Amino acid sequence: MTAKRNGPDPSAEEREVRAAQLKERVYVTFTSLAVVLALRAHASETTAGQAATTLVIAVVGTLLAVFVADFVSHIAVHEAMPNRAQLRHMIGVTWSALGVLILPLIFLALAGLGAWTVDGALLAASIALVASLVAVGFLAVRRVRLPIG
Repeated sequence: MTAKRNGPDPSAEEREVRAAQLKERVYVTFTSLAVVLALRAHASETTAGQAATTLVIAVVGTLLAVFVADFVSHIAVHEAMPNRAQLRHMIGVTWSALGVLILPLIFLALAGLGAWTVDGALLAASIALVASLVAVGFLAVRRVRLPIG
């Protein structure tokens, strides 16, 4: 018998919520990274405000697309509108992924205030986003026991 690390085993519903949040965060982090890398290619022609606006539009657009896809797929699969709890779950999962924007927007704000260059802010944002992907990946699989062969 093995001891459990962090208290009782989470319910299947809690695991589903965490899996959905993780999936959204990975989607949004990759989207953010792609946008930041594209902006970095044109950093000399871009202001911090333009870069921040572009990043926010891309992330919010991605989250809206995922939310609408979840909503429509729920209707298609269940042949019914989501109930209040299901809708709250969809909104909560979508909302939680906005945390990906915090560091990149802080870095771009520093560039807007003149403390950094736009290129430096975008470089820092790309490093933070890659580090976030590594951390999320590590935390997601650290306790998983996969068979070797």
